[in-house]
Amino acid sequence: MNSATKNWLRKNPQVRTIRVAAADLNGQPRGKRVPARFADKVVEDGTRFPLSVMNLDIWGEDIDDSPLVFDSGDRDGVLRPTDRGFVPMPWLEAPTALLPIWMFRDDGRPYDGDPRHALRQVVARYRNAGLTPVVAVELEFFLIDDSGKNLQVPISPRSHKRRKAAEVMSIRALDAFDTFFTDLYDACEAMDIPADTAISEAGLGQFEINLMHQDDALRAADDAWLFKMLVKGLARRHGFAASFMAKPYQDYPGSGLHTHFSVLDSEGRNIFDDGGPRGTDALRHAVGGCIEAMYDSALIFAPHLNSYDRLVPESHAPTGICWAYENRTAAIRVPSGNPAARRIEHRVAGGDVNPYLMLAAILGAALNGIEDKAEPPEPITGNAYALDLPRIPASWSTAIDAFEQSAIVARLFPDELIRNLVLTKRQEVFYMAELEPPEQVEIYLDTV
Repeated sequence: MNSATKNWLRKNPQVRTIRVAAADLNGQPRGKRVPARFADKVVEDGTRFPLSVMNLDIWGEDIDDSPLVFDSGDRDGVLRPTDRGFVPMPWLEAPTALLPIWMFRDDGRPYDGDPRHALRQVVARYRNAGLTPVVAVELEFFLIDDSGKNLQVPISPRSHKRRKAAEVMSIRALDAFDTFFTDLYDACEAMDIPADTAISEAGLGQFEINLMHQDDALRAADDAWLFKMLVKGLARRHGFAASFMAKPYQDYPGSGLHTHFSVLDSEGRNIFDDGGPRGTDALRHAVGGCIEAMYDSALIFAPHLNSYDRLVPESHAPTGICWAYENRTAAIRVPSGNPAARRIEHRVAGGDVNPYLMLAAILGAALNGIEDKAEPPEPITGNAYALDLPRIPASWSTAIDAFEQSAIVARLFPDELIRNLVLTKRQEVFYMAELEPPEQVEIYLDTV
Protein backbone atom coordinates (compact mmCIF):
# COMPACT_ATOMS: atom_id res chain seq x y z
CA MET A 1 0.00 0.00 0.00
CA ASN A 2 2.86 2.41 0.78
CA SER A 3 4.22 2.11 -2.77
CA ALA A 4 0.81 2.71 -4.35
CA THR A 5 0.16 5.63 -2.04
CA LYS A 6 3.51 7.25 -2.86
CA ASN A 7 2.91 6.69 -6.56
CA TRP A 8 -0.40 8.54 -6.32
CA LEU A 9 1.45 11.70 -5.35
CA ARG A 10 4.04 11.15 -8.08
CA LYS A 11 1.21 10.97 -10.61
CA ASN A 12 -0.43 14.09 -9.19
CA PRO A 13 2.41 16.63 -8.93
CA GLN A 14 -0.09 19.49 -8.84
CA VAL A 15 -0.90 18.48 -5.23
CA ARG A 16 1.29 20.66 -3.04
CA THR A 17 -0.25 19.98 0.36
CA ILE A 18 -2.00 17.05 1.98
CA ARG A 19 -4.30 16.59 4.93
CA VAL A 20 -4.01 13.56 7.20
CA ALA A 21 -7.21 12.98 9.16
CA ALA A 22 -8.96 10.44 11.37
CA ALA A 23 -12.60 10.38 12.48
CA ASP A 24 -13.16 11.19 16.16
CA LEU A 25 -16.15 9.90 18.13
CA ASN A 26 -18.40 12.60 16.65
CA GLY A 27 -17.18 11.74 13.15
CA GLN A 28 -15.20 14.99 12.95
CA PRO A 29 -11.99 14.83 10.90
CA ARG A 30 -9.01 15.49 13.17
CA GLY A 31 -5.51 15.77 11.80
CA LYS A 32 -2.81 17.87 10.20
CA ARG A 33 -1.81 19.77 7.07
CA VAL A 34 1.49 18.56 5.61
CA PRO A 35 3.51 19.85 2.62
CA ALA A 36 3.46 17.23 -0.13
CA ARG A 37 7.26 16.93 -0.14
CA PHE A 38 7.08 15.47 3.39
CA ALA A 39 4.20 13.10 2.61
CA ASP A 40 6.46 10.05 2.17
CA LYS A 41 7.44 10.24 5.83
CA VAL A 42 3.78 10.20 6.88
CA VAL A 43 3.08 7.23 4.61
CA GLU A 44 6.06 5.29 5.97
CA ASP A 45 6.08 6.23 9.63
CA GLY A 46 2.63 7.64 10.28
CA THR A 47 2.12 10.73 12.38
CA ARG A 48 1.40 11.35 16.04
CA PHE A 49 -1.12 13.23 18.08
CA PRO A 50 -2.67 12.73 21.51
CA LEU A 51 -5.06 9.84 22.09
CA SER A 52 -7.40 12.43 23.59
CA VAL A 53 -7.92 14.03 20.16
CA MET A 54 -10.15 11.07 19.27
CA ASN A 55 -12.31 11.98 22.27
CA LEU A 56 -13.16 15.69 21.85
CA ASP A 57 -16.61 17.19 22.23
CA ILE A 58 -18.60 18.76 19.38
CA TRP A 59 -16.80 22.10 19.93
CA GLY A 60 -13.41 20.39 19.65
CA GLU A 61 -12.66 20.78 23.36
CA ASP A 62 -11.03 18.26 25.71
CA ILE A 63 -13.33 16.23 27.92
CA ASP A 64 -12.97 17.70 31.41
CA ASP A 65 -12.75 14.45 33.40
CA SER A 66 -11.26 12.22 30.70
CA PRO A 67 -8.45 9.95 31.92
CA LEU A 68 -6.87 10.46 28.49
CA VAL A 69 -5.85 14.03 29.29
CA PHE A 70 -4.03 15.01 32.49
CA ASP A 71 -4.29 11.70 34.38
CA SER A 72 -2.19 9.95 31.74
CA GLY A 73 -0.06 12.93 30.73
CA ASP A 74 -2.02 13.35 27.48
CA ARG A 75 -0.06 10.60 25.77
CA ASP A 76 0.38 10.32 22.02
CA GLY A 77 -0.86 7.61 19.72
CA VAL A 78 0.47 6.70 16.30
CA LEU A 79 -1.74 7.48 13.30
CA ARG A 80 -1.15 5.23 10.31
CA PRO A 81 -2.69 5.39 6.82
CA THR A 82 -5.72 3.22 6.17
CA ASP A 83 -5.80 1.14 3.02
CA ARG A 84 -7.84 3.89 1.30
CA GLY A 85 -4.75 5.82 0.25
CA PHE A 86 -4.88 9.41 -0.96
CA VAL A 87 -8.10 10.94 -2.24
CA PRO A 88 -8.44 14.41 -3.80
CA MET A 89 -10.31 17.17 -1.97
CA PRO A 90 -12.27 18.84 -4.82
CA TRP A 91 -14.01 21.31 -2.53
CA LEU A 92 -10.76 23.24 -1.94
CA GLU A 93 -9.41 25.85 -4.32
CA ALA A 94 -5.81 24.58 -4.34
CA PRO A 95 -5.15 20.99 -5.46
CA THR A 96 -5.04 19.04 -2.20
CA ALA A 97 -5.20 15.39 -1.15
CA LEU A 98 -6.55 13.73 1.97
CA LEU A 99 -4.88 10.68 3.51
CA PRO A 100 -7.29 8.90 5.90
CA ILE A 101 -5.51 7.59 9.00
CA TRP A 102 -6.45 5.68 12.15
CA MET A 103 -5.03 5.44 15.65
CA PHE A 104 -2.69 2.84 17.13
CA ARG A 105 -0.80 2.62 20.40
CA ASP A 106 2.99 2.76 20.44
CA ASP A 107 3.23 -1.03 20.73
CA GLY A 108 1.20 -1.47 17.52
CA ARG A 109 -2.13 -2.37 19.10
CA PRO A 110 -5.20 -0.67 17.61
CA TYR A 111 -6.52 2.09 19.85
CA ASP A 112 -9.91 0.97 21.17
CA GLY A 113 -11.21 4.54 21.29
CA ASP A 114 -10.96 4.90 17.50
CA PRO A 115 -14.41 4.39 15.89
CA ARG A 116 -12.91 2.88 12.73
CA HIS A 117 -11.27 0.17 14.82
CA ALA A 118 -14.64 -0.53 16.46
CA LEU A 119 -16.08 -1.33 13.05
CA ARG A 120 -12.98 -3.33 12.14
CA GLN A 121 -13.61 -5.56 15.17
CA VAL A 122 -17.19 -6.22 14.08
CA VAL A 123 -16.06 -7.06 10.54
CA ALA A 124 -13.50 -9.47 12.02
CA ARG A 125 -16.29 -11.23 13.93
CA TYR A 126 -18.13 -11.77 10.65
CA ARG A 127 -14.98 -13.03 8.97
CA ASN A 128 -14.33 -15.49 11.80
CA ALA A 129 -17.87 -16.81 11.32
CA GLY A 130 -17.28 -17.27 7.58
CA LEU A 131 -19.62 -14.40 6.75
CA THR A 132 -19.36 -11.09 4.88
CA PRO A 133 -21.79 -8.19 5.29
CA VAL A 134 -22.78 -6.33 2.11
CA VAL A 135 -23.67 -2.73 2.90
CA ALA A 136 -25.21 0.33 1.25
CA VAL A 137 -26.21 3.64 2.81
CA GLU A 138 -28.66 6.38 1.86
CA LEU A 139 -27.63 9.85 2.98
CA GLU A 140 -30.14 12.69 3.31
CA PHE A 141 -28.99 16.29 3.65
CA PHE A 142 -30.24 19.85 3.33
CA LEU A 143 -28.96 22.67 1.14
CA ILE A 144 -29.30 25.81 3.25
CA ASP A 145 -28.80 29.53 2.96
CA ASP A 146 -27.55 30.43 6.44
CA SER A 147 -26.44 33.95 5.60
CA GLY A 148 -29.40 35.61 7.33
CA LYS A 149 -31.13 35.36 10.67
CA ASN A 150 -33.30 32.41 9.62
CA LEU A 151 -32.31 29.30 7.67
CA GLN A 152 -33.83 29.00 4.21
CA VAL A 153 -33.33 27.27 0.87
CA PRO A 154 -30.57 28.84 -1.26
CA ILE A 155 -31.48 30.82 -4.34
CA SER A 156 -31.34 28.56 -7.38
CA PRO A 157 -28.35 29.33 -9.64
CA ARG A 158 -30.59 28.54 -12.63
CA SER A 159 -33.84 30.35 -11.89
CA HIS A 160 -32.48 32.88 -9.38
CA LYS A 161 -35.56 32.06 -7.29
CA ARG A 162 -35.96 30.56 -3.86
CA ARG A 163 -38.15 27.49 -3.44
CA LYS A 164 -40.74 28.01 -0.70
CA ALA A 165 -41.82 24.40 -0.24
CA ALA A 166 -40.49 20.84 -0.33
CA GLU A 167 -41.07 18.75 -3.43
CA VAL A 168 -40.80 14.97 -2.99
CA MET A 169 -38.89 13.36 -5.90
CA SER A 170 -39.11 16.55 -7.95
CA ILE A 171 -36.92 16.75 -11.03
CA ARG A 172 -37.40 20.53 -10.96
CA ALA A 173 -35.89 20.69 -7.48
CA LEU A 174 -32.87 18.69 -8.63
CA ASP A 175 -32.47 20.79 -11.76
CA ALA A 176 -32.56 23.98 -9.71
CA PHE A 177 -29.15 22.98 -8.31
CA ASP A 178 -27.87 21.11 -11.35
CA THR A 179 -24.45 22.80 -11.28
CA PHE A 180 -23.91 21.72 -7.68
CA PHE A 181 -25.01 18.14 -8.30
CA THR A 182 -22.93 17.87 -11.47
CA ASP A 183 -19.86 19.01 -9.55
CA LEU A 184 -20.77 16.65 -6.70
CA TYR A 185 -20.95 13.59 -8.94
CA ASP A 186 -17.70 14.57 -10.67
CA ALA A 187 -16.07 14.88 -7.25
CA CYS A 188 -17.44 11.49 -6.13
CA GLU A 189 -15.91 9.97 -9.26
CA ALA A 190 -12.55 11.57 -8.49
CA MET A 191 -12.71 10.35 -4.87
CA ASP A 192 -13.96 6.88 -5.85
CA ILE A 193 -17.15 7.28 -3.83
CA PRO A 194 -19.88 5.10 -5.45
CA ALA A 195 -22.64 7.72 -5.57
CA ASP A 196 -25.77 6.42 -7.29
CA THR A 197 -29.28 7.88 -7.42
CA ALA A 198 -30.14 11.40 -6.25
CA ILE A 199 -33.68 12.48 -5.36
CA SER A 200 -35.32 15.49 -3.74
CA GLU A 201 -36.85 14.64 -0.38
CA ALA A 202 -39.72 15.76 1.86
CA GLY A 203 -37.84 18.52 3.67
CA LEU A 204 -37.27 22.09 2.56
CA GLY A 205 -34.23 21.97 0.27
CA GLN A 206 -33.63 18.34 1.24
CA PHE A 207 -32.01 15.75 -1.01
CA GLU A 208 -30.86 12.14 -0.79
CA ILE A 209 -28.02 10.34 -2.52
CA ASN A 210 -27.52 6.59 -2.32
CA LEU A 211 -24.12 4.95 -2.18
CA MET A 212 -23.89 1.57 -3.88
CA HIS A 213 -23.79 -1.82 -2.11
CA GLN A 214 -20.33 -3.21 -1.42
CA ASP A 215 -18.90 -6.18 0.45
CA ASP A 216 -16.41 -4.10 2.46
CA ALA A 217 -18.13 -2.47 5.45
CA LEU A 218 -15.05 -0.44 6.37
CA ARG A 219 -14.92 1.03 2.90
CA ALA A 220 -18.67 1.75 3.02
CA ALA A 221 -18.14 3.71 6.24
CA ASP A 222 -15.13 5.49 4.71
CA ASP A 223 -17.29 6.44 1.73
CA ALA A 224 -20.05 7.85 3.94
CA TRP A 225 -17.54 9.81 6.05
CA LEU A 226 -15.79 11.22 2.99
CA PHE A 227 -19.12 11.96 1.28
CA LYS A 228 -20.30 14.07 4.20
CA MET A 229 -17.05 16.06 4.13
CA LEU A 230 -17.36 16.50 0.37
CA VAL A 231 -21.00 17.64 0.35
CA LYS A 232 -20.43 20.20 3.10
CA GLY A 233 -17.21 21.53 1.59
CA LEU A 234 -18.51 21.67 -1.98
CA ALA A 235 -21.69 23.46 -0.96
CA ARG A 236 -19.65 26.23 0.65
CA ARG A 237 -17.69 26.55 -2.57
CA HIS A 238 -21.04 27.08 -4.34
CA GLY A 239 -22.04 29.84 -1.92
CA PHE A 240 -24.40 28.03 0.47
CA ALA A 241 -24.32 25.40 3.20
CA ALA A 242 -25.08 21.71 3.19
CA SER A 243 -25.98 20.07 6.46
CA PHE A 244 -26.56 16.53 7.69
CA MET A 245 -28.00 17.72 11.00
CA ALA A 246 -31.00 15.65 11.96
CA LYS A 247 -33.62 18.42 12.07
CA PRO A 248 -32.80 21.94 10.84
CA TYR A 249 -36.49 22.87 10.35
CA GLN A 250 -39.13 22.05 12.95
CA ASP A 251 -41.96 22.02 10.38
CA TYR A 252 -40.30 19.58 7.96
CA PRO A 253 -38.98 16.01 8.25
CA GLY A 254 -35.38 15.55 9.29
CA SER A 255 -32.50 13.76 7.61
CA GLY A 256 -31.81 10.06 8.03
CA LEU A 257 -28.88 7.86 7.16
CA HIS A 258 -30.54 4.56 6.30
CA THR A 259 -28.48 1.37 6.05
CA HIS A 260 -29.28 -1.58 3.79
CA PHE A 261 -27.40 -4.81 4.39
CA SER A 262 -27.36 -8.48 3.53
CA VAL A 263 -24.87 -11.18 4.55
CA LEU A 264 -22.95 -13.60 2.34
CA ASP A 265 -21.70 -17.02 3.40
CA SER A 266 -18.29 -18.43 2.45
CA GLU A 267 -19.69 -19.54 -0.92
CA GLY A 268 -20.98 -16.06 -1.72
CA ARG A 269 -24.66 -16.91 -1.11
CA ASN A 270 -27.00 -14.42 0.53
CA ILE A 271 -27.99 -16.07 3.81
CA PHE A 272 -31.20 -13.98 3.90
CA ASP A 273 -32.51 -15.42 0.62
CA ASP A 274 -35.05 -18.27 0.84
CA GLY A 275 -36.28 -17.84 -2.71
CA GLY A 276 -39.39 -15.97 -1.59
CA PRO A 277 -40.53 -12.73 0.05
CA ARG A 278 -40.28 -13.89 3.68
CA GLY A 279 -36.53 -14.48 3.96
CA THR A 280 -34.65 -17.09 5.93
CA ASP A 281 -34.38 -17.81 9.63
CA ALA A 282 -31.03 -16.01 9.51
CA LEU A 283 -32.78 -12.86 8.34
CA ARG A 284 -35.29 -13.13 11.14
CA HIS A 285 -32.51 -13.70 13.70
CA ALA A 286 -30.57 -10.67 12.38
CA VAL A 287 -33.72 -8.59 12.73
CA GLY A 288 -34.13 -9.96 16.26
CA GLY A 289 -30.61 -8.86 17.18
CA CYS A 290 -31.21 -5.38 15.79
CA ILE A 291 -34.51 -5.09 17.68
CA GLU A 292 -32.91 -6.23 20.95
CA ALA A 293 -30.08 -3.68 20.64
CA MET A 294 -32.12 -0.74 19.36
CA TYR A 295 -33.06 0.94 22.64
CA ASP A 296 -29.65 0.53 24.26
CA SER A 297 -27.70 1.69 21.17
CA ALA A 298 -29.96 4.65 20.34
CA LEU A 299 -27.14 7.04 21.31
CA ILE A 300 -25.24 5.87 18.23
CA PHE A 301 -28.22 6.54 15.95
CA ALA A 302 -29.16 9.82 17.65
CA PRO A 303 -25.90 11.21 19.07
CA HIS A 304 -26.80 14.90 19.47
CA LEU A 305 -29.41 17.06 21.17
CA ASN A 306 -30.94 17.98 17.81
CA SER A 307 -31.21 14.28 16.89
CA TYR A 308 -34.24 13.85 19.14
CA ASP A 309 -36.20 16.55 17.31
CA ARG A 310 -36.24 14.15 14.36
CA LEU A 311 -37.48 11.13 16.30
CA VAL A 312 -41.09 12.24 16.74
CA PRO A 313 -44.29 10.57 15.45
CA GLU A 314 -45.60 11.24 11.96
CA SER A 315 -42.29 12.76 10.83
CA HIS A 316 -40.96 10.07 8.46
CA ALA A 317 -38.58 8.87 11.20
CA PRO A 318 -39.22 5.75 13.30
CA THR A 319 -40.20 6.08 16.95
CA GLY A 320 -41.43 2.56 17.74
CA ILE A 321 -39.13 -0.44 18.09
CA CYS A 322 -40.52 -2.78 15.46
CA TRP A 323 -39.98 -4.34 12.06
CA ALA A 324 -42.07 -4.98 9.00
CA TYR A 325 -42.07 -6.11 5.41
CA GLU A 326 -42.13 -3.21 2.94
CA ASN A 327 -43.26 -0.61 5.49
CA ARG A 328 -41.40 2.68 5.92
CA THR A 329 -43.10 3.55 9.21
CA ALA A 330 -41.17 0.71 10.90
CA ALA A 331 -37.70 1.06 12.39
CA ILE A 332 -36.54 -1.97 10.42
CA ARG A 333 -37.90 -2.67 6.96
CA VAL A 334 -37.42 -5.75 4.80
CA PRO A 335 -37.76 -4.43 1.24
CA SER A 336 -39.55 -6.39 -1.45
CA GLY A 337 -37.96 -7.32 -4.77
CA ASN A 338 -35.70 -10.04 -6.11
CA PRO A 339 -35.19 -12.69 -3.37
CA ALA A 340 -31.51 -12.97 -4.32
CA ALA A 341 -31.13 -9.38 -3.08
CA ARG A 342 -33.14 -9.91 0.13
CA ARG A 343 -31.85 -7.45 2.69
CA ILE A 344 -32.61 -5.51 5.86
CA GLU A 345 -33.05 -1.72 5.95
CA HIS A 346 -32.24 -0.14 9.32
CA ARG A 347 -34.01 3.25 9.36
CA VAL A 348 -33.29 4.71 12.81
CA ALA A 349 -30.06 6.66 12.31
CA GLY A 350 -30.07 10.37 11.54
CA GLY A 351 -27.81 12.03 9.01
CA ASP A 352 -25.76 13.40 11.91
CA VAL A 353 -24.22 10.07 12.96
CA ASN A 354 -20.66 8.82 12.89
CA PRO A 355 -20.82 6.24 10.05
CA TYR A 356 -18.22 3.96 11.65
CA LEU A 357 -20.10 3.70 14.94
CA MET A 358 -23.45 3.38 13.14
CA LEU A 359 -22.35 0.42 11.01
CA ALA A 360 -20.60 -1.20 13.98
CA ALA A 361 -23.83 -0.96 16.00
CA ILE A 362 -26.09 -2.27 13.22
CA LEU A 363 -23.89 -5.05 11.90
CA GLY A 364 -22.77 -6.06 15.38
CA ALA A 365 -26.36 -6.31 16.61
CA ALA A 366 -27.36 -8.34 13.55
CA LEU A 367 -24.49 -10.78 14.13
CA ASN A 368 -25.45 -11.06 17.80
CA GLY A 369 -28.91 -12.04 16.64
CA ILE A 370 -27.61 -14.60 14.15
CA GLU A 371 -25.29 -16.13 16.76
CA ASP A 372 -28.00 -16.16 19.47
CA LYS A 373 -30.80 -17.21 17.10
CA ALA A 374 -32.75 -14.23 18.46
CA GLU A 375 -36.46 -14.29 17.69
CA PRO A 376 -37.96 -10.90 16.86
CA PRO A 377 -41.55 -9.95 17.67
CA GLU A 378 -44.10 -10.44 14.93
CA PRO A 379 -43.70 -7.99 12.02
CA ILE A 380 -46.18 -5.16 12.19
CA THR A 381 -48.66 -4.14 9.54
CA GLY A 382 -50.12 -0.69 9.00
CA ASN A 383 -49.03 2.58 10.56
CA ALA A 384 -46.35 2.03 13.23
CA TYR A 385 -47.06 5.46 14.73
CA ALA A 386 -50.59 4.32 15.58
CA LEU A 387 -49.51 1.14 17.39
CA ASP A 388 -48.66 0.57 21.05
CA LEU A 389 -44.97 -0.29 20.69
CA PRO A 390 -41.81 -0.07 22.80
CA ARG A 391 -40.25 3.29 22.05
CA ILE A 392 -36.81 4.47 21.05
CA PRO A 393 -35.47 6.80 23.80
CA ALA A 394 -37.13 10.18 23.50
CA SER A 395 -34.32 12.17 25.13
CA TRP A 396 -30.57 12.48 24.84
CA SER A 397 -29.92 11.87 28.54
CA THR A 398 -32.04 8.71 28.55
CA ALA A 399 -30.11 7.38 25.57
CA ILE A 400 -26.76 8.12 27.25
CA ASP A 401 -27.79 6.25 30.41
CA ALA A 402 -29.09 3.27 28.44
CA PHE A 403 -25.89 3.09 26.38
CA GLU A 404 -23.63 3.24 29.44
CA GLN A 405 -25.48 0.53 31.39
CA SER A 406 -26.15 -1.94 28.58
CA ALA A 407 -24.78 -5.47 28.43
CA ILE A 408 -25.74 -5.54 24.74
CA VAL A 409 -23.64 -2.45 23.99
CA ALA A 410 -20.72 -4.12 25.78
CA ARG A 411 -20.88 -6.87 23.13
CA LEU A 412 -20.77 -4.29 20.34
CA PHE A 413 -18.06 -1.85 21.45
CA PRO A 414 -14.82 -1.86 23.48
CA ASP A 415 -15.07 -0.67 27.07
CA GLU A 416 -12.79 2.29 26.41
CA LEU A 417 -14.93 3.56 23.55
CA ILE A 418 -18.10 3.24 25.63
CA ARG A 419 -16.50 5.20 28.48
CA ASN A 420 -15.14 7.90 26.19
CA LEU A 421 -18.41 8.37 24.31
CA VAL A 422 -20.44 8.62 27.51
CA LEU A 423 -18.03 11.22 28.94
CA THR A 424 -18.18 13.18 25.70
CA LYS A 425 -21.97 13.21 25.51
CA ARG A 426 -22.43 14.12 29.18
CA GLN A 427 -20.14 17.11 28.68
CA GLU A 428 -22.10 18.14 25.60
CA VAL A 429 -25.40 17.83 27.49
CA PHE A 430 -24.07 20.21 30.13
CA TYR A 431 -22.82 22.89 27.76
CA MET A 432 -25.69 22.65 25.27
CA ALA A 433 -28.07 23.51 28.11
CA GLU A 434 -26.38 26.91 28.34
CA LEU A 435 -27.17 27.79 24.71
CA GLU A 436 -30.29 29.15 23.07
CA PRO A 437 -31.78 27.03 20.23
CA PRO A 438 -30.34 29.26 17.45
CA GLU A 439 -26.89 28.85 18.98
CA GLN A 440 -27.34 25.09 19.11
CA VAL A 441 -28.33 25.02 15.45
CA GLU A 442 -25.27 27.09 14.56
CA ILE A 443 -23.02 24.51 16.22
CA TYR A 444 -24.64 21.52 14.53
CA LEU A 445 -25.18 23.02 11.08
CA ASP A 446 -21.58 22.70 9.89
CA THR A 447 -20.18 20.06 12.23
CA VAL A 448 -22.38 16.97 12.07
